[in-house]
Amino acid sequence: MVKIAVTGAAGRMGQRIVSLVTEAEGYQVSAAFEHHMHKAIGQDAGLTAGCGPLDLKVTAELEAGLKASEVLIDFTWPEVTLENLALCARLGRRMVIGTTGMSSKQKAEVEKAAQAIPVVMAPNMSVGVNVCFKMLKEIAATLGDGFDVEIVELHHNKKKDAPSGTAVRMGEVVAEALGRDYGQVARCCREGMVGERTVEEIGMQTVRGGDIVGEHTVYFIGMGERIELTHRAMSRDMFARGAIRAAGWLKDQGPGLYDMQDVLGLK
Repeated sequence: MVKIAVTGAAGRMGQRIVSLVTEAEGYQVSAAFEHHMHKAIGQDAGLTAGCGPLDLKVTAELEAGLKASEVLIDFTWPEVTLENLALCARLGRRMVIGTTGMSSKQKAEVEKAAQAIPVVMAPNMSVGVNVCFKMLKEIAATLGDGFDVEIVELHHNKKKDAPSGTAVRMGEVVAEALGRDYGQVARCCREGMVGERTVEEIGMQTVRGGDIVGEHTVYFIGMGERIELTHRAMSRDMFARGAIRAAGWLKDQGPGLYDMQDVLGLK
């Protein structure tokens, strides 16, 4: 039985993780966390998630909850995630990180903590998206510099970071396959007289609106032909299921920083 603690248990993603853990054989929700001022504190985590009573209250006492758990699944904010990661490292607990929008410095902190505990961190936990990552590498390497690359991502109007972590990772995968530095070639804004498009740049366009769960399209645009690779998320369940799968996979891993490509055996 894998005992899973969930942060943001009353949020949209947290509720789905709690609910789907209860449906997965061999897994158990061992702790459910929220901010100490959240109205869900003290409520039954299962009722909050809409999956029936679990006889487990939502709490702000992270350390006590982690002591009763084996792995923490965290989809929050960079600063909160790093605080939670430091506690996991101190207590020797594994961690699955779905938080996006981290800076290079924050990612370096995750790498350092992963020297002590096993951590899975991925911008997207979806099995389908991770298959797309693998396909993008092969497509880009095959097409080479003869095709312009543009990435368009769409998300709901509550999303705080842009471009999305998934879009950034797609750009990084393509850039690596083409021998480019993503940080140097990513073009996130075009306005006014910007001049002709360069061969090396990778366009990153962002759309925000309504309740779009997530949609990503990578365009490889050549002379007289175009390839489009699109992934559309229809619900948050695919992210939750991927995170749960990662939590179970971590049980047999030693300290280190892993991603969903490792979990799915795609490397």
